[in-house]
Amino acid sequence: MNKNINPPIIPMEDNRTGLSVETLKRAILDNLFYVQGKFPAIATPQDYYRAVAYTVRDRLLQHWFNTSETYLKENVRIVAYLSSEFLLGPHLSNNLINLGINEAVCQAVTELKSDFPNIPDFAEILEIEEEPGLGNGGLGRLAACYMDSLATLEIPAISYGIRYEFGIFDQEIENGWQKEITDKWLKFGNPWEIVRPEAEVKVKWGGHTEPYFDENGRYQVKWIAHKEVKGIPYDTPILGYKKYTANTLRLWKAEAVECLNFSIFKAGDYFDEVQDKVDSENLTKILYPNDDTCFTPQPLRLEQQYFFVSCSLQDIIRLHLKYKGSLDTLHEKFTLQLNDTHPAIAIAELMHLLVDEHHLEWEQAWDITTKTFAYTNHSLLPEALERWSIRLFQSLLPRHLQIIYEINYRFLQEVALKYPDDRDRLRRMSLIDETGDRYIRMAHLASVGSYAINGVAALHTELLKEEVLQDFAQMYPEKFSNKTNGVTPRRFLLLSNPKLADLISQKIGEDWINNLEELRQLESFVDRPDFCQKWRNIKLSIKQELAHYIEQEKGIKIDPYSLFDIQAKRIHEYKRPHLNVLHIITLYNKIKANPDIDITPRTFIFGGKATPGYFMAQLIIKLINSVADVVNNDPDVRDRLKVVFLKDYNVKFAQRVYPAADLSEQISLAGREASGTGNMKFAMNGALTIGTFDGANIEIREAVGCDNFFLFGLTEEEVYALKASDYNPWYYYHQNSYLRHAIDQIGYGFFSPQDPELFRPLLDNLMTSDEYLLLVDYGFYIECQERVSQAYRDLENWTKMSILNVARIGKFSSDRAIREYCQEIWHVEPVTVEPKNYL
Repeated sequence: MNKNINPPIIPMEDNRTGLSVETLKRAILDNLFYVQGKFPAIATPQDYYRAVAYTVRDRLLQHWFNTSETYLKENVRIVAYLSSEFLLGPHLSNNLINLGINEAVCQAVTELKSDFPNIPDFAEILEIEEEPGLGNGGLGRLAACYMDSLATLEIPAISYGIRYEFGIFDQEIENGWQKEITDKWLKFGNPWEIVRPEAEVKVKWGGHTEPYFDENGRYQVKWIAHKEVKGIPYDTPILGYKKYTANTLRLWKAEAVECLNFSIFKAGDYFDEVQDKVDSENLTKILYPNDDTCFTPQPLRLEQQYFFVSCSLQDIIRLHLKYKGSLDTLHEKFTLQLNDTHPAIAIAELMHLLVDEHHLEWEQAWDITTKTFAYTNHSLLPEALERWSIRLFQSLLPRHLQIIYEINYRFLQEVALKYPDDRDRLRRMSLIDETGDRYIRMAHLASVGSYAINGVAALHTELLKEEVLQDFAQMYPEKFSNKTNGVTPRRFLLLSNPKLADLISQKIGEDWINNLEELRQLESFVDRPDFCQKWRNIKLSIKQELAHYIEQEKGIKIDPYSLFDIQAKRIHEYKRPHLNVLHIITLYNKIKANPDIDITPRTFIFGGKATPGYFMAQLIIKLINSVADVVNNDPDVRDRLKVVFLKDYNVKFAQRVYPAADLSEQISLAGREASGTGNMKFAMNGALTIGTFDGANIEIREAVGCDNFFLFGLTEEEVYALKASDYNPWYYYHQNSYLRHAIDQIGYGFFSPQDPELFRPLLDNLMTSDEYLLLVDYGFYIECQERVSQAYRDLENWTKMSILNVARIGKFSSDRAIREYCQEIWHVEPVTVEPKNYL
């Protein structure tokens, strides 16, 4: 051997940025050693998850820093998305596919495991992550989908919200009842966020206002608050799919201004000092539950909303002044999107900051404000259109109450000029509801203070214009538009259904991942038996995996060849899960009447959380589980029917369950669901929909074809006509023997023999008012379900229908929705971020 020949030089990759398997292995161990202070022999599975997470985050940072630098250097218009909820889902798996390093990291973990056997499998590491439960449901998940699309489409954006220490509760089921467990998602910290204490802001509360004249003789108002809290920002990078753009999610945590006031401490008043700190930090302790019909919003909700809005606006103004120098152009640099009414106080807060803190004239400040905000309405339900009592505002936000009064005074003058002698219109459009205790109508404030207002489905937008905000639509028709919701195909097809995604990519390439309309190419394969068989095989394998999971979790053995009929969403009466239950009882009774009856085997799967204070929703969960106990244990039923309630509905749940669905239940009463996004996720994974003329169901049916959608029930017009008449639930009860039998069984305790009166409140609601018209739609629903059963017997045709649902779902990508927002509301252009190495 010639010792003079030099060996080849192998370049050493940086541990923080390298992407080779060897470098990733080294980086994982480095993050275990130097960040967490652990060595393999004593490391826990949580330690290994965090080591992998830090390794992936390291590879995000250069994209993140470069994105921020690009936005600052270039004269770009930035979207600031204000939302009280962000239901993000697990970060690790999403960032792995966005970076394109899923296989490399998987191999690195696998190879490390040969040296360190206590390292969990790669799949186990993905499961360890505690997802941030920072939302109650659709609103927060939509915000997360939109962040994904904003980054993937290279749109300059920053999202603002609240860093709830305890998110939406973890759900357990005990004796059929929901039990709420504290969601301690931050127990082991959050490796994806970086705290920015240098960017803290202060937020004021309570006190009183004092008028004064400034040095120029101008009348001014000073807010003398009695309390302050600090807002500390925690930033998380949101990376686009295989892009260099990484936008920022900035969540605010509340802290006391002073950790310890020594003057109080020395005086011996320890309790008051500690209590002040506790009160301050309670602001962001827990995610506020949904507003349901039984739930009266409490001061904490308003405090949380104002806190995060004030923090965010102060942050935006600071950034703008630092890099632009004048508030005159704030609306040119930023457009602020209000995600529902929760952040609507931002309109009064921006006026406060501009007029009181930066001393702009009212007219100039109002011009800037009304050119800055856009408002998305997400609900037609009265309880979701927030109202706050004047007394509460006076105690918490006295200056903002004055500002709202002034906005209202000037606005009503404008209304009076346009509609003279129409006092009733003035009453309807006023920002103040003068009845009873007097309330501030936050949807009205958002409508007056925004340059654009949009609904989230075609029907929803029409109902907004015709009913909920009719007067505003008449006065400002140019403000209103529709932006039908969408969901990200990266999370809800590529990531959650990799087998189906791989099959699609094999046939049509990968362009569909960033352009969902490309799925249209699948239509050319719908008549190819080999492709259809592969499609069926993938669906069966996914159903087998879910069946195995259910047997492990619930001890219930289900048939993967049965029709998987799934309703997974927040539990609310208007979503009508109890209509689904009545169908199950009807099928059960048919089997009991004729044990040899030929019924298409079905597995009914439910998932969803009920707001802790919403008794009727809690009772519906108990009813589902009580019916399941009877059906699953009756030998006459055998394997023809199974009923399963899976606990803890969240993003992980959705990724496991949606791909397994054959049938998606979207059965809310027409005119009640604003849009829905679960309906889109199910269809994107090949489930057929049974649904009403409600929300985005209408547009999904138009897109996938009437023959590939099971439609039933009243239209929105028929609902209103029936409610305007003397609707009598008893008439429908007596008209249908199957319905009568099912209700009677529930009523006399067949499904609750230990407590025959258990479900009486639910039945009393149905038989006295039936607000959501279950008894009317029951007959239509049962007939439609029979068509479903017959259709499922022809598996070849069912497969074609499934393929067409996926092929034609392109409209419902969040990418399409964000493009529409950018072009028609925000007027924001993409900005390409080029790669740059900071090391």
